[in-house]
Amino acid sequence: MRVLVLGAGATGGYYGARMIQSGADVTFLVRAARATALDRNGLHVRAIRDPVHTRVRAVSSIAGATPFDLVLLSCKAYDLGTAIDAIRPAMETGACVLPLLNGVRHLDTLDAAFGKQKVLGGLCHISVTLDTDGSIRQVGTIDRLTFGRRSG
Repeated sequence: MRVLVLGAGATGGYYGARMIQSGADVTFLVRAARATALDRNGLHVRAIRDPVHTRVRAVSSIAGATPFDLVLLSCKAYDLGTAIDAIRPAMETGACVLPLLNGVRHLDTLDAAFGKQKVLGGLCHISVTLDTDGSIRQVGTIDRLTFGRRSG
């Protein structure tokens, strides 16, 4: 499975790292400075159980990229418009999007942009933070990700 993770902050970085561990082909779509840091240092997740330190593929644009199967959307709600524009090429080549944002208001916006059939339901319960050195630190023991079709 080819996965695009928008953002390599606390949530996106954590679940992207877990997908890499499961064997998924993961690309992180991040700002240029974060891409440089990830290229230099890799992705470091200081988890309660099973810490991860891995090299990752980090890009600042997906124009012309090989198609993705899934987009994990882990941006802040106020960045949703910019995020939609950034992932549009992946969505136009057949990907589905799994949003992991607070609340549910983003679902209507994503439905309007990509069609309801391409927008999965997603919910995560985890306490993670992005430290000043760029590593991701889990601060609690809860780690639960639920996802799937929203109807049918």
